[in-house]
Amino acid sequence: MISTNDFQTGLTIELEGEIYTVIDFQHVKPGKGAAFVRSKLRNLRTGSTTERTFRAGEKVPRAIIEKREMEYLYSTGEEYYFMDTGTFDQLALPPEKLGDNLNYLKENMRLQLLFFKEEIIGIEISPSVELEVAETDPGFKGDTASGGSKPAKLETGLVVQVPFFINEGDVIRVDTRSGEYIERV
Repeated sequence: MISTNDFQTGLTIELEGEIYTVIDFQHVKPGKGAAFVRSKLRNLRTGSTTERTFRAGEKVPRAIIEKREMEYLYSTGEEYYFMDTGTFDQLALPPEKLGDNLNYLKENMRLQLLFFKEEIIGIEISPSVELEVAETDPGFKGDTASGGSKPAKLETGLVVQVPFFINEGDVIRVDTRSGEYIERV
């Protein structure tokens, strides 16, 4: 059990049979009445967000999330296969469990599978990944001075805005939280 006074971003809690992570919280002390904690929570199973108000000091059950290092092997289109790097066991996941992380998966990539009581609730990948540019319009001399951008399709199918000097075959680093170009590698 954890007190709502100890909430912090990223904390996982269990409410009404569901698992939530705290996205945002605010302690409120009104001039009249009892203090309370206003929080914004994301359901780890469905991905939906909800707002919830708790009394200050209220106890809620903490959800212990286990992380296991896995390696992404391949996809059949219907399922995505991962191998536990410790036991070499293989697991198959449907695309719904992976969410937006599908755009960043490359074969042999290492990542963390998130488990709650032996139930797989999602994956966690590094904050940035290196992907090759598969398709983009060619840059022209003088384009770099304008500071503009152009769309580029990456090897995983993700389309990001990149500077004009990026060409097909270049490897770029992409932020997995925002889906934005960071730099050329």
